[in-house]
Amino acid sequence: MSHFDRDPILLTPGPLTTSLATKTAMLRDWGSWDSHFNAVTARVRERLTAIINGAASHVCVPMQGSGTFSVEAAVNTLVPRNGHLLALVNGAYGKRMARLTEMMGRHLSVVEAPDDQAISVADVTRALDADASITHVAMIHCETSTGILNPLPEIAAAVESRRKGLIVDAMSSFGALPIDAAKTPFDALVAASGKCIEGPPGMGFVFARRSVLERSAGNSTSLSLDLHDQWQYMEKTTQWRYTPPTHVVVALDAALEQYRAAGGQAARLARYTANYEMLVSGMMELGFRVFVDAKLQAPIIVTFHAPADSKYVFKAFYDRVRDKGFILYPGKLTQLETFRVGCIGAIGPDEMRHAVNAVRDALDELGIKQIAPRAVRAA
Repeated sequence: MSHFDRDPILLTPGPLTTSLATKTAMLRDWGSWDSHFNAVTARVRERLTAIINGAASHVCVPMQGSGTFSVEAAVNTLVPRNGHLLALVNGAYGKRMARLTEMMGRHLSVVEAPDDQAISVADVTRALDADASITHVAMIHCETSTGILNPLPEIAAAVESRRKGLIVDAMSSFGALPIDAAKTPFDALVAASGKCIEGPPGMGFVFARRSVLERSAGNSTSLSLDLHDQWQYMEKTTQWRYTPPTHVVVALDAALEQYRAAGGQAARLARYTANYEMLVSGMMELGFRVFVDAKLQAPIIVTFHAPADSKYVFKAFYDRVRDKGFILYPGKLTQLETFRVGCIGAIGPDEMRHAVNAVRDALDELGIKQIAPRAVRAA
């Protein structure tokens, strides 16, 4: 049973721990067609677009639902029905993007890399040069299943030089890692409210190149996920097509104001980096080993090898850590037993230090002594 009367700290990649000001913003009810709420929607769209320096070239189209809803909307709207998409896969979310592309009837090819390796630009260019029918490339910037960072600027340059469209899933990177639409070319970049901006979950958004979105009418095979229709309706009426997540929108507006006041992207990255460094140094002192090489690791979420001790069972370990006030995340790999710890949310290095202490105490209580995986220790 928990010894804490406060909410646990979410060491997850979203939903995540939000500030009191963000929570408080959700205490008011809003009319979805009211002019005051429409003004909030417009402000959120403008503030989000400013983060990627995209006002001159891209428009922000918010969508109801989780981030995956917006990824599917982007692919379904921006890739023509006779288009051919090359999916870059080195984790579970790349596989999800490939699957949704195939399910909506678009022609699909895949470039795949191991879970612990970044996507190779050479492999991407080789695939593009070998098949002229490919019209679009889709990639994950920070693969949330492991925390690995893929080389977005280099891949974007290679795709642009071959005059293909690029769709980027930036769920776990937007707002923390630098992305500049004026320097890195993409047709669409997709993110969500409950990630590095530190809002609640329930709203995704797509930064779509205006010239591409204007030509995309009729591509979508879905009514609710038609990005072009959503954009056109908002431009004409300032309203959402269908019932919006009003509380999420106003809370995201509050989170964006805090984001701006705290120093924006650079400050957010600095805090998450400090969280990451505190977490990894503390966990390594306990004997844990990280899955991703430090040179490829984004300071967003860290995958750790599970302890090799026969007494280790993730659920029991999870429950002990949760009772001490921290929520961990299960692993997403199929070949190795791992677990993940997020570095994002309205938390700082002090919370990460306490989280490491909670992990240490949980290990002691469960009698777990063999921490490092045997294969790593033997090496």
